Amino acid sequence: MSDGTKDRKGVPVRLDKVSFSYGEAPLTFDVAFAAAEITAVMGPSGSGKSTLLNLVAGFETPQSGRVLIGGANVVAAPPAVRPVSMVFQENNLFAHLSVEQNVGLGRSPSLRLTEADRADITGALARTGLAGKEKRLPRELSGGERQRVALARVLVRDRPVLLLDEPFASLGPALRDDMLDLVAGLHAERGMTVLFVTHQPEDARRIGQNVVFLDNGSVAAKGTADDFFYGAGPEAFRRYVGTNIHTAGSRDIARKRT
Repeated sequence: MSDGTKDRKGVPVRLDKVSFSYGEAPLTFDVAFAAAEITAVMGPSGSGKSTLLNLVAGFETPQSGRVLIGGANVVAAPPAVRPVSMVFQENNLFAHLSVEQNVGLGRSPSLRLTEADRADITGALARTGLAGKEKRLPRELSGGERQRVALARVLVRDRPVLLLDEPFASLGPALRDDMLDLVAGLHAERGMTVLFVTHQPEDARRIGQNVVFLDNGSVAAKGTADDFFYGAGPEAFRRYVGTNIHTAGSRDIARKRT
């Protein structure tokens, strides 16, 4: 990027005694995420994975506790001013805007772009394999290409924290692997703090450095991905993924880090 911010490193994220409820059983999160590392957030449906990300992003407000990003309590801060980018499963693109305009929203919501902004957008599209598709509309793209647009927008936003809420769940295995490798490559370049929700153990093995496992609305276990997948692993996690997880392939094949 032309502004020289590509060397920016991620910052730590912590949910400090956070409680939240949709009116049913309360969710309670007390967990820290290491700066500049990729952490997979896993757990059964309804365990609170997406809610955890929404609390970090500011789309939900805790009933008590603090959300700390880079040491600052951001509970009162609206999503737009938090140092966070988020990619959803539905990729959140505007159907009437072109690829380059959708990416440009990451730099200016009004699309009032400087020449430097446009240069950064061009660079982001090239980095995500979208060069030559700047003028296309989302409906003219494949599912994987639409997710690449969302990642390109992340690049121009250039925030130290990236949240991924199962953005590749609807993609086929080979394309999902390509997208995970792209995320790993972007992380290697930018060093941002990445929290990604996934139901797929293979995804966590492929790029995860750490795992946070949620169960019944709280953190049941956390540790390195090596401990979870190649060590003993917490009992709750072993029950969740099944007994064959440790023999599902070699470490070198399953986890390709850039």
